[in-house]
Amino acid sequence: MKLVIIEGIGKVDTVKKYLGSGYKVFATRGHVRDLPERTLAVNIKDNFQPTYEIISSQKDTVKKMKEEAAKAECVLLATDPDREGEAISWHVAELLGMNKEDNIRIEFNEISEKAIKKALTCPRPINENLVDAQQARRVLDRLVGYKVSPILCKKIQSKLSAGRVQSVTLRLVVEREREIRNFKPEEYWPFAAILNKDDKNFKANLEKKNGKKLKLTTKEQVEVAVNDLDGAIYEVVDVKKTIAKTHAPAPFTTSSMQQDALNKLGMSLKQTTQTAQELYEGVTIEGEGKVALVTYIRTDSVRVSADAQKNAREYIFAKYGEKYVPAKPNVYASKKGAQDAHEAIRPITLERTPESIKDVVSASCYKLYKLIYERFLASQMSEATFDSVVVNVKAKDYEFKVSGKTPKFRGFTAIYKNYQENKEEEDDAAMLPELSVGDRPSFKEFKFEQKFTKPPAHYTEASLVKAMEEKGIGRPATYTPTVTLLFSRGYMEKEGKNILVTELGEKVADMLIKYFPDIMDVKFTARMESDLDEVEEGNCIWQNIVRTFYKGLEEEIIAANGDSFSLKAPSEESDVVCEKCGAKMIIKQGKFGKFLACPNYPKCKNTKKINDDGEIVEQEQPIEGEKCEKCGKPMVLKHGRFGDFWACSGYPKCKNIVNIQNQAEAAGTCPLCGKPLKIVHGKSTFYGCTGYPECKFMSSYKVSDKKCPACGSYMVERIHEGKKYLVCADKNCGKKYFAE
Repeated sequence: MKLVIIEGIGKVDTVKKYLGSGYKVFATRGHVRDLPERTLAVNIKDNFQPTYEIISSQKDTVKKMKEEAAKAECVLLATDPDREGEAISWHVAELLGMNKEDNIRIEFNEISEKAIKKALTCPRPINENLVDAQQARRVLDRLVGYKVSPILCKKIQSKLSAGRVQSVTLRLVVEREREIRNFKPEEYWPFAAILNKDDKNFKANLEKKNGKKLKLTTKEQVEVAVNDLDGAIYEVVDVKKTIAKTHAPAPFTTSSMQQDALNKLGMSLKQTTQTAQELYEGVTIEGEGKVALVTYIRTDSVRVSADAQKNAREYIFAKYGEKYVPAKPNVYASKKGAQDAHEAIRPITLERTPESIKDVVSASCYKLYKLIYERFLASQMSEATFDSVVVNVKAKDYEFKVSGKTPKFRGFTAIYKNYQENKEEEDDAAMLPELSVGDRPSFKEFKFEQKFTKPPAHYTEASLVKAMEEKGIGRPATYTPTVTLLFSRGYMEKEGKNILVTELGEKVADMLIKYFPDIMDVKFTARMESDLDEVEEGNCIWQNIVRTFYKGLEEEIIAANGDSFSLKAPSEESDVVCEKCGAKMIIKQGKFGKFLACPNYPKCKNTKKINDDGEIVEQEQPIEGEKCEKCGKPMVLKHGRFGDFWACSGYPKCKNIVNIQNQAEAAGTCPLCGKPLKIVHGKSTFYGCTGYPECKFMSSYKVSDKKCPACGSYMVERIHEGKKYLVCADKNCGKKYFAE
């Protein structure tokens, strides 16, 4: 029996189906070894040598893996085809004592019978360059996290973190927020003349006066134009008719898929990533078992295999006709800096249409698969063509422009349309009469209105990922984890689709920019990514990159630790006397709220929990009649960061705890069933229905008793920068109203 070790548990059945009876498949469930959590684990003096250990939650997995490997006649490593996957294979080989120069590594870009059978015929040694690139990234991230984060904690508040990629991404969001905040709107007046020919009205937009571009910015300027044009004759002086072409978009990369999924489907970054992973690993289809639907979903390449291209052209010819197949296959160039290690994201086979799986997969799987399927098919289709017309009309010293386009040949738009098309322009063209030079259309009326320029849009998850990609920050595998981490740290928050930076996020960004300008420099971070690519190509030794980086970092750390600048809120003295040392305790702000602490820390480490009214909350309260089921000692009520719980008074000898549901205070009315809501405390706090499990309503925010005036849906309460407002819970509406 041969053992094939893969990464994700979700694709075990899919891979097993194609391997046959002579193989057994084992999943590592991700990384099995890593740098220890509580130490730096990088020996700076010994050429930045990392020290790895088995991840505590993976010890059973490693034990089972070793047992299976010992029984196998041959072990093949088939983890994901990227740096992380290569590193996992390297660690597995280390744990199993395998020779990494032997042909033990296989890889496939898609989970199909053809791809897996082909991979079995060409095993190779582990690619040390790929492993080194991953190792360099891991060491760099550890150095930043362990050396810089303590400075944030010292100068702002405890339990903060910095990261090589996350921090510069945070800077993008902070700078956009400040652009919006500092934006000064400028007045302007769009001005058009409504003209008529052959009983057809059409709009001509004001463009020039005396041959120079003209933009009206005040009502007085509008009145001047109206007076000047009183009684004017409008004459067509130029007509340009052309055939405009629009080329099909490239197939999806990770980034472009995430952007389209949010813009078109309303799917969050996390939801898109999870759904794409499911499509890649395989979905259960009745009569077929687990079937993978798309190729590898972490890629920055738009390259397509010759076979896939040939199959697409044949499919398009059969379904849409010869006109829809371009004379030469469409080939797309990947962006500068792309690793180009894998194909673009595409369906494994075009024969499995979205409609054929609609009733057997989840709604999110169907929608995302349909998007991937149609984008890939469109990428191999002919250009769309349009009849375009631009007409110049003159009246006295003023020039007006009429433009529009109408579809001539649909091409790729027969199945796929880009997000945000200029539909207004097409509609205008459809209403235009036939216009020729010398025509004098009659004047009907002027159309004008006061408008103001708008600030830059807030980042959404999709546009933030796009900015990261364009600026070379991170790689496909890191986009989602980076953005997710910034939310979980409380540095950013979402308002509808928009990303807003929190006060804490601004403080963190400002502090890092002050002391660590390189880490917070977009171009510097992009260069680091390029350096890692050089390591992957075998053109650079990874320790040299780390050494150069750390030299500058070390100097900045010394400078940051050498001054007294701080953004910490000043400690407030209380009337409570520390019973251990006699000092007056001070009120401090922690990650989980305010608490009392002794000012003589670290000599005295006494702390006390306080409630919102500043009253001391007893840490332990005996519970009458409750005994520990393990040792028989009395149980006590304790207060932890995730809420109240019962604990054995015999701690630490007995560590028995019992979760309780005593946080069910009234918290509004369930909008689904009308029963009372309660606050539920766990690893996160949320509002849940007391009618559970019959009603499974839950909300991260308090539910308001008011309905959305726009759509009638329920609303939730939010607070931003000290202001309370209500937000519609319907994501298709999302309107915001300031609370009274």
